[in-house]
This record gives sequence, structure tokens and C-alpha cells, in this order.
Amino acid sequence: MHNLDWPSRPGLSPTQQRAEYVKLLDLAAERRFNAVFVQVRPASDAVYRSPLEPWSKYLTGTAGKDPGWDPMPFLIEEAHKRGMEFHAWFNPFRAADTADLRKLPANHPARLHPSWVVKHEGQLYYNPGLPQVRDWVTKVVTDVTRRYDVDGIHFDDYFYPYPGQTTYFADSAAFTKYGKGMKLADWRRANVNKLIAQVSEAVHTAKPYVKFGVSPFGIWRNKSEDPSGSNTKGMSAYSAIYADAKAWIKARSVDYLIPQLYWPRGYAAADYDTLVSWWANAVKGSGVDLYIGQALYQVGTKSIPAWGKAGELPSHLAVNRKYPEVRGDVFFNAAKLRSNPLTVLDRIADQYYTQPALLPLIKGFNTKAPQAPRDVQYSEGRLSWKPEPGVRAYGIYRAEDGAGDCATTDGRNLIAIVPAGSAHSYATPAKGTYFVTALDRLNNESLPVRLTPR
Repeated sequence: MHNLDWPSRPGLSPTQQRAEYVKLLDLAAERRFNAVFVQVRPASDAVYRSPLEPWSKYLTGTAGKDPGWDPMPFLIEEAHKRGMEFHAWFNPFRAADTADLRKLPANHPARLHPSWVVKHEGQLYYNPGLPQVRDWVTKVVTDVTRRYDVDGIHFDDYFYPYPGQTTYFADSAAFTKYGKGMKLADWRRANVNKLIAQVSEAVHTAKPYVKFGVSPFGIWRNKSEDPSGSNTKGMSAYSAIYADAKAWIKARSVDYLIPQLYWPRGYAAADYDTLVSWWANAVKGSGVDLYIGQALYQVGTKSIPAWGKAGELPSHLAVNRKYPEVRGDVFFNAAKLRSNPLTVLDRIADQYYTQPALLPLIKGFNTKAPQAPRDVQYSEGRLSWKPEPGVRAYGIYRAEDGAGDCATTDGRNLIAIVPAGSAHSYATPAKGTYFVTALDRLNNESLPVRLTPR
């Protein structure tokens, strides 16, 4: 959106766009990141060749203009080359950053179906209360899921518009038609819940191995509004944008959540420690994975004094380790990989990401492990093995001589993840006993093959 991360500006050539993306992924790989979330539909547009919606203006500068290539296969392939999952990120209800339909391409859904949209504070939004809108969003997501080799489908925190100038969101006609005696706020939440459930079912029907998740605003409800809410005093996603993440957890209509905990520790209105604890408790025993959305974009700014301290963001990961429900972190935004504010990424890599990490296994997905690697050999300082179909990567573990197969249960022994598409060998850096495992796209892991080079 607005060329915040990639491409850095509209109108770059395909070669320049590819080079920028590769640079970002290389920086992420240096930090041992293992997933990338790429916004492919900022506002009812497409950063891919879509039969349903126009090309995004953030590629060429002109909405609807063909950039001369389909970025999506390249974006996915480059992520997979580096052992990263690719999550296609959609904004479900944002239709345009203008309220003038005439400025949109002729094939834009909002122009073809003007009754679907609400003009609100200078922008166009699809009306979540209309079944045909929810069907359309589901159709767009399903199209991408079927046609591209994505690992996940991702929604951000924008559902109903955030409070702006306190303008009423003009959905009264839809409410009259579909509200069926509900209170307006309950009906709006129900509309979002319906979309989440509908998209989840469509994604898993199209490809059972594709994950679906949402990054909600960091506060569900404050304790002053609901005894089960967090001890915070900020905006409530439940009341302000009608996003009820606890309902999605209860219905198991999401596979993971990435709450945007974009506040520092000790911040009175929304203390990071308080919120991590609350979200960990919210997902406990649900089967929904919890990753924490981290405000990399705030580091080095003066918005809150704590963000001026280089140790603030790394300390969040220390807090997370107290909660087994926290399975990872997602950092916003990607452009900060280039600037590395206060060298905070160096600190995180040195203190917390000292070695590669396997992706979490989410409950409810296939758990059948692939076959162990075949013909594992050692020659002239390299381990090698035969490639196998259906294997996404290979795990390389190193332990002291004499270690048993249980060495692979200790993540501290994992020294490399080798993507299957890049190589079928690995240079051994030191003496010891090595183990090679095969990993499928969900990171189900085979039994290890043990080898002690002599």
C-alpha cells in the first residue's frame, strides 16, 4: 500500500522490481527469517495477473495498467528458494483510496457494482453487510489460492473503517435488509465473522495445506468494557472496527493470529507484557497458533520514548519465551530491513535468531511425515543426498560424536535448513555427528539419517 515497502515507487521496470524484492528477501534470510507476508491486494486491485480485479497502481503508477509481467510466481519462488513460507496478504473490504468511482479502471468491481460500496471519508469501502460482497472477496481469495503456490492467506486488521472523523458508516440500508432484529454493532461483527468463516472454508477446500490467518488490532476489548478483556485503555477492535478475534478462535475459523502489539513494555494504555499474556491465554488449548506482530517500524521514532531505546524490541522476544503459546514473531514493515533502525535487527539476530528455526506445526493439518532422505553420503567436506518428490527442504543437525537420533529433538542442534530447490548437499563446517531430515511444505519432519564423517 502506497509503495511503503515494495516496489519502493511506482513505475519501476520489472527488472528493478525483481531486484528490490530479492534484496529484501536476502536481508530477511540473513536474519534467519522463515516467512514473508506480501500484500497482493491492497484495495480491490491485484499485484498479480487477475481475471477478477485490475492491476494495482503501485506497480506502474496507473491503476489497471499491465506491468508486463506477473510478479506472483517470482515472488513465491524466490521466497521458497530461501526456505521461507509465502503468505498472500489481502485487504478484504478496502475498495479504493478515492471516493470518485470515475477515477477507477472500467473493470474495477466498485464501478461494475456501485451498490456494493460505501463512500466514507474520502475513500470507498465494500459493504461487509452485503452477502454478494463477502462472496466476491471469497472468490478473489480462492482464485489466488488455486492458481498460485502460496503457503498462506492473510488478512490484516482493516475490516470496518477505523474511527476517523466520526463520520457514520452509511450501511443503514443493508442493516435494514439483513439485520433481522440484531443490534447494529452485533450485526457488523457477525458480518466480519461470516467472511472469516467463509474464506477459511474456501481456502482449505481449495488446498487443505494452505494456512489462513489474520493480524487483528492488538486490543480485543478493554477490561473496563468486558471482564474478560485486557487491562488496557486503548481502542477496542471489538467495538471500533467490529473485529471479534475471540469469536474466530472459538470457531477455529483461523489457523493463526498475529495481534499487532505495536506498543512498548510499560506503556500505560497498552502495555506489551500485559497484552502478550492476554493473547497467550486467549488461544490456549484452541489449536490456533499465536505469532506476535512487532512494531519494527516504530524503532528509532519519537512517538513513545521507549522506541528510542535499541533494547526495547529485542526485549519483547524475551517476554514471549515465557509463554509456550507464542510460536513466533512477525515484523512490520519490510522496508526497515534496509534501514535496520538502531541496528535492532542485528541485536535480534545475535540474541534470539542465532540459528535457523523450523516453521511451527499447526494443529488440524496433515501430520504425515515424508520419507527419510535416501543415499546420504559424505565426501570432501560435504553431505549429500538424493532428492525426493514432495520434499520442500532438508534439515541439517550437528551434535557431538556418539549422539543418538534424539539429537534432532533439540532445536539448538539445527544448523541449517536447505531448500530442496536450491541444493541437495551441505558443506559440513566442523567435526561431529550429523543428521539429515526431510521436511514437507508444512514442516512435517522425517526420521533422521545419521552420519559421522571420518
